[in-house]
Amino acid sequence: MSRVVFLIDGFNMYHSLVDAHNTLGIYAKWLDLHSLCRSYIPLFGKDAVLEEVHYFSAFAHHKNDASVIKRHEAYKNCLEDAGVITHMGRFKARTTQCPLSGKIDDGDPAIQCPLGGHFTRHDEKETDVAIAVKLCELVHKKRAEIIVLVTGDTDLTPAVRLCNEDSPKTTVLFAFPYKRSNAELKRLAPKSFEISIDAYKRHQFHNPMILSDGRQINKPSSW
Repeated sequence: MSRVVFLIDGFNMYHSLVDAHNTLGIYAKWLDLHSLCRSYIPLFGKDAVLEEVHYFSAFAHHKNDASVIKRHEAYKNCLEDAGVITHMGRFKARTTQCPLSGKIDDGDPAIQCPLGGHFTRHDEKETDVAIAVKLCELVHKKRAEIIVLVTGDTDLTPAVRLCNEDSPKTTVLFAFPYKRSNAELKRLAPKSFEISIDAYKRHQFHNPMILSDGRQINKPSSW
């Protein structure tokens, strides 16, 4: 038996879904990730079984928009009810120099940096590390024969190389979300594949979604 575990980079997937809408007009954010992952199990052989699906993301509190958090929390509840294990990180504020500040003639009072020379940006923290740690844990504890990273992020390359060296019998590969395919990652994991747009459309939660405890969650109108 080949146990298959999926590790999903939530924001990499989210931006893929945004691209699917912007370029193709497809509304697919109400994505049932457990069902999506399960649909790819036949790729790994007749004895393959879906062991676990992990979702890594963070709530964007810095946007100061309660509706954004409410939608994400509702979606997280749906994922968990479907059997997905969720891991929530955080965003961290960081002061960054305005890219225009060095290009503006300070001697001309009519030209000023619109951001006063610096601005604050928020970076998602912990997610990449959390995925890498979970990957290494699965390999070290021999909890899976096949591990699928659902992302196109090259930041995970060192962790994948380490796992390939330490456990060559464990297959680590990537499932690239729409418009996230990466040549470097394909070379590192030749068995990687791309998730199709049709798969996005096929694996949507019901609307409304009725949870096992009886709660009803409606799909956001913009999704």
